[in-house]
Amino acid sequence: MTLFGVLAAVLIATALVFVLWPLLRKPAARPASMRGTNLAIYRDQFAELERDLELGTLDHAQYEAARAELQRRMLDDVGDQRDGAGNVARGSRVTALLIALALPVTAGVLYAMLGQPEGIGAAKRSVPDSTPVSAEDFAAMTEKLAERMRNDPGDPIGWLMLGRAYKALERYPEAVDALAEADRRRPADAEIMIEYAEALAQMNGTLAGQPRRLLERALTIAPNDAKALTMAGGAAFEAHEYRKAIAYWEKVSIQVPKDSELGQALAAGIERARTLEAGGTADTPVEHSAAQGAISGRVSLAAEFKDNVAPNDTVFIFARAAQGARMPLAIVRMQVKDLPAMFALDDS
Repeated sequence: MTLFGVLAAVLIATALVFVLWPLLRKPAARPASMRGTNLAIYRDQFAELERDLELGTLDHAQYEAARAELQRRMLDDVGDQRDGAGNVARGSRVTALLIALALPVTAGVLYAMLGQPEGIGAAKRSVPDSTPVSAEDFAAMTEKLAERMRNDPGDPIGWLMLGRAYKALERYPEAVDALAEADRRRPADAEIMIEYAEALAQMNGTLAGQPRRLLERALTIAPNDAKALTMAGGAAFEAHEYRKAIAYWEKVSIQVPKDSELGQALAAGIERARTLEAGGTADTPVEHSAAQGAISGRVSLAAEFKDNVAPNDTVFIFARAAQGARMPLAIVRMQVKDLPAMFALDDS
């Protein structure tokens, strides 16, 4: 705050010097008064008229008319000049005083209205580096963060960041451990609960059990959280509680554009839940038809694309309904290094 005040004062003083110096400095000495200079100019012009008359460039009538006009201009010009140096100096000093008062006051008022005074004493933050991070660099940074958390385990946000990093690396057991530690140290944080539930579901392949309980806890704290509502709807759907799933998803659907990817997925999920609910009660599992289809095959990467991808790039293989919503009905996730690979898609 003190440094900011000093720098602001220096900048204002510098600005005042540039503005006030022309107003306060004494006028430079002149070799002759302005009036004398003008008279000398007019004398030269009268002499030129005399030469033009002698040379015959002007006749007598033209000479008299030009001389009369020149005399009139001389009387108007020279007669209006006054020695107002004292008045000008006094006016300049008054103007300088007003500027010296108005400039810092105006700057302070504008900063208070348009600036961020509360940011003066805020902690400094480094500008994030926008350079793309490779998978190896990200893994190395994650290990550094893990080492820091082992040495200083009291920061729940650090554990949250570590858990997210492990999830991005698909190291789900380590993500679960980190997020469990974050939840233990900050048990009333809805964001931590949601991330913890997601990591558990990714590790175990189901939202049932502890993930669902964590989501229900999170929703008591953040009842409109879109991610928690979406996952809670998935947990209810998985448990064949279709009415609850619909309620969760409808609460999310009003928060997102209907034509967005999430909006379309929610609409498809709600439609499917209603269809399944019509075949039984909300708490009764619906038996699936034995005639359900499956798709299998082999996927490989074309030779012309091999130089444009990295081994750890993600590959999604998914199936959509031939008609209706565009939400994937089944999906398999793998990496480029796994190709070529066989796949099988069905309702499981």
